[in-house]
Amino acid sequence: MVDTNEFGDAVDLVVDGRAVTITSPNKAIFPSVGPESTPRTKLDLARYYLEVGAAIMRTLRDRPVLLERYPNGVRGTSFFQKRIPDSAPDWLTTTTVSTINGTSSRALVISDLAHVLWAANQGALGLHVWPFRASNPDDADELRIDLDPSPGVTFDMTREAAGYTNELLAELGMIGFPKTTGSKGIHIYVRVEPGWDSFAVRGAVVALGRILATRHRDLITDAWWKEQRGRRVFVDFNQNAPHKNMFGAWGVRPRVGAQVSTPFRWDELDTIDPEVCTIDTVPSRVDRLGDPWELMDDAACSIGPLVERFARDLADGIPDPPWPPQYPKMPNEAPRVQPSRARPVEG
Repeated sequence: MVDTNEFGDAVDLVVDGRAVTITSPNKAIFPSVGPESTPRTKLDLARYYLEVGAAIMRTLRDRPVLLERYPNGVRGTSFFQKRIPDSAPDWLTTTTVSTINGTSSRALVISDLAHVLWAANQGALGLHVWPFRASNPDDADELRIDLDPSPGVTFDMTREAAGYTNELLAELGMIGFPKTTGSKGIHIYVRVEPGWDSFAVRGAVVALGRILATRHRDLITDAWWKEQRGRRVFVDFNQNAPHKNMFGAWGVRPRVGAQVSTPFRWDELDTIDPEVCTIDTVPSRVDRLGDPWELMDDAACSIGPLVERFARDLADGIPDPPWPPQYPKMPNEAPRVQPSRARPVEG
């Protein structure tokens, strides 16, 4: 295939027995990577995914993904592509995903590494992943704890919050698998036993966030409204709401330095540096240390105790915290009104 232009001739990369064409391979996607602050290209991005292929497929296989596309690199315009067009290659695996409001779209399903390379050629930087497998969409098999730093929170504070979260998970008989977000936060994933949907998983994380916020109130908050969070780490329970997806492990973030959302071991919590985990350094890290998430599928956990705690809170009159604004009003939900704008209750 010939594609002669200012960014070089197209390159075919063979993976899983399929040749995937990388067009404009010399187009700079990341302008300032590593100590030498040099660009990395679309072909560099595709080759990175080849190098971490086994690890990324453990997290992505059979999962629908949303593409965040940067056709002209991280300093260009971007958009989310919710629907895979009919003009896409006929070998792509897709599925229909629906929002809670009933809007459906045709999403890409990562059935092999060739699908990842196809997405990379579209200028997709990382993939936003649904918490279920396309072959079993009724089971949300990933509980995702998003430790989101409020303004003024340092990464050391986020590390501390992650450590407390790991301690609580251990108390509950659950195993958490952490990763950097590729920026200032930390995500912790828990593989969930079959039989739970996203409503139950979200309720479990609401309960977990409440425990953490009660035990460590100066460091951690479960307050949905930003004006109530202060300088604390927010446990974003709504990342588990139905149809929510999160930036996937091993994905390269849309940052000029090509930082990667990098899984790590708990004994690395005090030393992991998200800024140096880049498209250049992560492949050698995997070669040296292996995949910290390799055994996640063997560590499925029950979320029953947390779901029961959430149900007890409702029975005791504690409302479900607000859902994101695009969701319909939910049963037992607290008023979806910013506290500073709420009308005072008349006595």
